[in-house]
Order: sequence, then structure tokens, then C-alpha cells
Amino acid sequence: MLFRSRKDLVGIDIGSRAVKVVQLREVKGLWHLKSMGMDSLPSEAIVDNAIMDSSAVIDVVKGLLGKLKITAKNVVTSISGHSVIIRKIQLSIMTEEELENTIAFEAEQYIPFDIAEVFLDFHIIGPDAKDPTMMNVFLVAAKKDFVNDHIAIFRECGLTPVVMDVDSFAVQNAFELNYSIDPDAVVGLVNMGASGMNVSVLKDGTSIFTRDIQIGGNILVEEIQKQFGLGSADAERAKLGEAIAGIEQHDVDDVILSATEMLAQEVQRSLDFFTATAVDDKIHHLYITGGIAQLPQVRNALGNRLGIDVEVIDPFRQIVVDEKNFDAEYLKSIGSMFAVAVGLAMRRVGDKND
Repeated sequence: MLFRSRKDLVGIDIGSRAVKVVQLREVKGLWHLKSMGMDSLPSEAIVDNAIMDSSAVIDVVKGLLGKLKITAKNVVTSISGHSVIIRKIQLSIMTEEELENTIAFEAEQYIPFDIAEVFLDFHIIGPDAKDPTMMNVFLVAAKKDFVNDHIAIFRECGLTPVVMDVDSFAVQNAFELNYSIDPDAVVGLVNMGASGMNVSVLKDGTSIFTRDIQIGGNILVEEIQKQFGLGSADAERAKLGEAIAGIEQHDVDDVILSATEMLAQEVQRSLDFFTATAVDDKIHHLYITGGIAQLPQVRNALGNRLGIDVEVIDPFRQIVVDEKNFDAEYLKSIGSMFAVAVGLAMRRVGDKND
């Protein structure tokens, strides 16, 4: 084991628009918030989940850790996007050790990349309900150059990345910590990032479906820019309801409504695909997180389109927070942006998600 103490790991979520950091400490089975914070990234530093300006990202990570006075060097981070492939596959029953030895061969037919160019990992979900001679497995592949670009950022910051997770699994971690769900219930999770969304379906504490969508919250700002000829900063202000000279707020609201309908349609397509392949499982509730999850238009569009209740995840809901050190109202207002970082901060070396 690399660590004598569980307190040394720091969750760092590098998103398209901001870096989020969370440090937790586990005491007697309860998680306590030790440190958290967020700083914005320069425009175009991250494009389509790829690092375009490594110096800018390094500066933000270093600055944020310095501001938070975090001295721990061992970090957990995550990736997502088109360079990461997650597939649920069926294989003949075998042990984890046997699969470890054959995973490269098994993966070749499912991964649209050269196997030599990817890192592979897997998680055995369990025996298939309809055929006990088969088992369901989550296969994860990530392009080596994509992963190495992220690792290089942390090493340049003097940090040691010890766990590389996937955004959707990190959100699942945070969700399961904070919400008690009927084991028979099927729930959907949607992480609504700036440049993409991760859609997952959970049943009995196990992820049974996951899919990445290459469209995200940026579309709201982009549509406002396009419709009103604004720069990105003014479009962002308009999105948040601030007055912009010469533009009526109801016109902005119409554009936001149209853009959120596009996002809701993409989520619906993914969940329809799940429903078509799992006819016995109906989603009872949808939980969303991410920067735009707080917008009522987003929740309403999803609820109306899917016909189910939609709730914003509070990743600090079951975390012990010392209100002398943290503003509870502030945590509630920005919580939806921290689900990935909270899920990462819970990870430990050698973990595999359920």
C-alpha cells in the first residue's frame, strides 16, 4: 500500500471551464469536508476535454491548491470524452485474474482504437440474469496520449496522480454516498458538463448503463452569442439573467429554452436506447449535476420530456461540514458543480467501482 493514511488523497476535477478541488477525511465511517474550492480556466484552455493550454491549466491548479493551503501531493482525477470508451459487454464466466490476462484480446472487438494505443480496465458487474454461464462486464478504454496529457499536468504541479477515474463513475460515487435508494428502483444520473454529458443508469447500487454525449452546457452560451451577436462574457451574463443593454430578457429566455430542449432531447435519446435494451427496467427518477443543472429551465425540460421527477444532486448532503469553516448556503448554491470532485475525493488506491 502506498499510503499510511487515508487522508492524503485530493480529488481534482479539471473541467472545460473550471478546476474543482475537494479534500475529504473519513472518521468512523463518516466523511468530513476538509477543503474545497474552484477557480475558472481561461477560455480555450480545454477544448472537447483535450488540454490545449497546459501552462494555463497548471497555473490554475497550482494557484487553487495554494489558496486552499493543501499540501498533500497524492491526487485522484478523472477523464471523459470521445477519447474514453465505456462498453457493457458479455463474456463467459471467468475469474478476475483470468479476465486480467485476456482483456486485451476480449477488448479488440469492442474498441474502435488500436489496442496498443489505449489503457484498458474493466469491472465485473456479475452473472447475467438470463444466462448464468455469462457475466456482464464494464470495459473501459482510454487513449494513452489523452491520459498522459492529464498525468503530465499533475506532475508539472509537483503532484502524484494515483487514481485515474472516469467522470460518470465519480458522480456515481458521490450519489451513492448522499442518497439512499430503494434497491429495486432504477435511477438515471446525468452529469451535465460544459462540453459534454455523462448519462448513467443505476440499479441496486450497480451501474448497468453508461453513455457519453458530446454536447453540453456550452450550447446555451453559444446560442445566445449566435442570436444576439454577443461576446462570450456578455452571453454568460445574459444566461445568468443579468441585464444586457438592448436585449430583452424574455428573448434570452426563449433562446435558453430552445437550447435546453436540445440537451433534454439528447438525454432522452440515451435513456430511450437503455430502455430498448433493458425492457424490464424502467427509470423511476433522474438526478442531475453539473454547472447548468441549477437552471430551472434544464430541470423543467428534462422532467417534461421524460415524464419523471428530476432532482439536482447535492454532493455535500451527507458529508459532515463544519459551518465555522464553510458557508452552508454557499455549498448548497455551488454543490451541483462538485459531484465529480466529491466522488474523486472518496476514491482509494486499488478501488474499482460497483
